[in-house]
Amino acid sequence: MIRTKMEELNKNIQEPQSNTTPEPKKGIKQFFQLGEVGGYFFRKKDPSRFSDVNIRMMHGINKISIIVFLLGVIYVVLRRFL
Repeated sequence: MIRTKMEELNKNIQEPQSNTTPEPKKGIKQFFQLGEVGGYFFRKKDPSRFSDVNIRMMHGINKISIIVFLLGVIYVVLRRFL
């Protein structure tokens, strides 16, 4: 009884279900798509969302840190290749 259940579990683990649908090819346009990061910087204010001074300050500091990080990455890349 226990052995048959263990054999069933091992059989299920060893035979993963494969998804045969191929992923669509990703182009250069999708590579430079901003997605969630762009939505973080360029979104409209939602009137139903609670807005507190602390939350606004937190998001402002996050935006500044993202910008400084990206500027640092650009600086390192330019310094490396130029």
